[in-house]
Amino acid sequence: MLASLFKRKSTALQTTELQDESFFNSLRKAEYSRLDDHNHVYLDYTGGNLYAASQLDAHHKILKEHTFGNPHSTNPTSTHATRLVEAARQRVLDFFNAQDYFCIFTQNASGALKIVGECYPFQPGSEYLLFADNHNSVNGIREYCKSKGGNYRYVPMQIEDLRVERQFLEEALSIPHTGSNRLFAYPAQSNVSGVQHDLGWMAKAQQKGWDVLLDAAAFVPSSRLDLQEVKPDFVSISFYKIFGYPTGLGCLLVKKTKFNKLCKPWFAGGTVTLASVKSPHHFLAGNHERFENGTLNYLDIPALKIGLDHIDAIGIERINARVNSLTRYLFTHLRALKHPDGSPKVRIFGPADREQTGGTLIMNFYDARGRTLPFEEVEEKANACNISLRTGCFCNPGIDEINNDLSSEELGEFFSSNLHGGYREIINALQKMRGAIRISVGIATTKADLDYFIAFAEKLS
Repeated sequence: MLASLFKRKSTALQTTELQDESFFNSLRKAEYSRLDDHNHVYLDYTGGNLYAASQLDAHHKILKEHTFGNPHSTNPTSTHATRLVEAARQRVLDFFNAQDYFCIFTQNASGALKIVGECYPFQPGSEYLLFADNHNSVNGIREYCKSKGGNYRYVPMQIEDLRVERQFLEEALSIPHTGSNRLFAYPAQSNVSGVQHDLGWMAKAQQKGWDVLLDAAAFVPSSRLDLQEVKPDFVSISFYKIFGYPTGLGCLLVKKTKFNKLCKPWFAGGTVTLASVKSPHHFLAGNHERFENGTLNYLDIPALKIGLDHIDAIGIERINARVNSLTRYLFTHLRALKHPDGSPKVRIFGPADREQTGGTLIMNFYDARGRTLPFEEVEEKANACNISLRTGCFCNPGIDEINNDLSSEELGEFFSSNLHGGYREIINALQKMRGAIRISVGIATTKADLDYFIAFAEKLS
């Protein structure tokens, strides 16, 4: 099967033009040739982007030629490390046009979101408003809100296109402000459906007294985020989602005017200007250092500048146009797949027009009798064909519950009668499917990759 699919790969659908095909084919050959060396089709860019070979070369050159010490000192090796860390921090601020923000380095976007959840001043009467389309790291902030006496509310999504119910959102944002702190959180782009939610909601919410948390992790790999045009109060980002290397680094961007609103409930090494043992007092640092607990990852942080330089050398608008054209190509050809009786082989969830969407598609496949193929089975077959895709709920239960028609009553009954569980348990209990297949394209994707996957999808049954 593998050999026949790769044969198809070189001949299929050659009349369709994709954005900048020649440029990105050359980029793939120069920077991502390991994919072709191993005949690998990588379609999980939302899970993690791929690094360019030149990124590794540039970073390893720095490590081999210099000696670095822990930045919390003024000795020569520490000073050199500090200088590169701060250059990377400034590069991040420049990339997002975020000069009126603090850049707090974290382990990932989830670490950035934890800072907001832990430190936002929820109180009795506080409101936490969020989309049903959110990553679990955003959903989890509701536990901080509840523990401090606040309330949370979800804005439902339209089942037809997985976009927000605008009327419900308008009504929720317009709840009279009682003086308690209120936080509104949503993703710039869904990590599941690829839907890009309207960034204009931020200013509307702020005008009504809400602070705004924007989860930008799935958005920024292929779209420009200019924080002078849109001005959320807090932004979460994972850098490996943008350029693949290094992993284990993200950031929280905090508007300087809202910095002191985050009330840190503890202190750690590197976060204070002064602390005492004999006196129960401490002074927190007045900038990003307040939230950077302990020693920073000072050997990897300089690689962030290299990665952002790589993206800028290509151009984020160029990447955006390329990803959009790849997604439309894949969407069009997958929707055209039919069984002999004319019934569809695939259902792609979300907008039918693919306007204002990123490079992510969520789908299920069906056999000739109209039965859903279990996503585990599809993944197993993809693995055998050297295709990397992703299956499951993608840490976004809201979208999964909408797509699989799971009601609040059914879910409530399951959770109240089970102390633990997973996919198999809830499927057996409710007799309904959970999960789907996610395909995502990115900087190193070629038409040949997509033709290969389309040929694979044709053979599913």
